[in-house]
This record gives sequence, structure tokens and C-alpha cells, in this order.
Amino acid sequence: MKKVILKGFIIVPTADLSAVKKALISHKELTRNEPGCLMFNVTPSEINFNRFDVYEEFINKTAFEQHQARVKSSAWAKATANVQRHYEIFE
Repeated sequence: MKKVILKGFIIVPTADLSAVKKALISHKELTRNEPGCLMFNVTPSEINFNRFDVYEEFINKTAFEQHQARVKSSAWAKATANVQRHYEIFE
């Protein structure tokens, strides 16, 4: 099976920045420990404090879909409910 890569960025409303930054700590750890996660980076932009660049790699589509399913009911999902997501997914 082919590797799945997600890359792009999120824009976080200023009012949600604190909650997103706090939730991101656990979200990174949980995701990096998921079976099939090869790489997971969410990096604050040096230019725009509301932007976070996102890069994810999973070994296959199944691992990626399992990650997406876990995230839907996570603290990260709640903290990022108001963010704008701009992603591309490559399989």
C-alpha cells in the first residue's frame, strides 16, 4: 500500500490560540504514538501567529483513516472546532 501524506496549514482564531496550543501538546504525542504514523509536525509560523503548518505521513490509507477517526472525538477536535483548515492529501 502507498504512504499517505497530508500537508497544509491551519488558521487559528486569536481567541482560540491558547486552547489550541495547550491541546497541541497532547495531540502531537498521541498521534506520533499511533500505529502507522511515520511523521507528524504542527509548527507555528514565524510570520503569522495564527497560522500553524501541518505535515503528516502515515504508512498507508488505513493508518491515516484510523488517525482521522480517533481525532474526531478528541480534545484536539474540540479545541480546533473554529480553525480554518487548508490541507492537501497525497496517496
